[in-house]
Amino acid sequence: MKKLLNQKEQHYADTREEAEEIVFAAKENEALIMNKISEKYNKYGQYFLVDLTYQYGTPKEVMEGKPKEDAPDGQINMDEMHEGVPYTVNPDGSVTVENAEEELPEFEDPFANVEVKNEESDEKVPF
Repeated sequence: MKKLLNQKEQHYADTREEAEEIVFAAKENEALIMNKISEKYNKYGQYFLVDLTYQYGTPKEVMEGKPKEDAPDGQINMDEMHEGVPYTVNPDGSVTVENAEEELPEFEDPFANVEVKNEESDEKVPF
């Protein structure tokens, strides 16, 4: 997932009034955290540079916000991430086990038929 966190823009204006209009329009965006108007000169005359910086979120805010986006009702659905018994964490912190009345499948030990193999070595190992 890609998420835009910061954005910097630089605009050109012929007059200070135009530069101030750019800043005024940018202030409508709540993500604006910095604006600066710089007066510049070159052989063609005076001009203005408007620097704008936007911050849409920090990585921490993005990570904390992910479950809320996935589950708009505030509940975290663990079915997609969990291969075991499906359950739901409620907003009050309690847990609801889905299909609690059904009998759980029998556990199969993957190592039940494995034989222990003792390896003996002639080498002298220092540890």
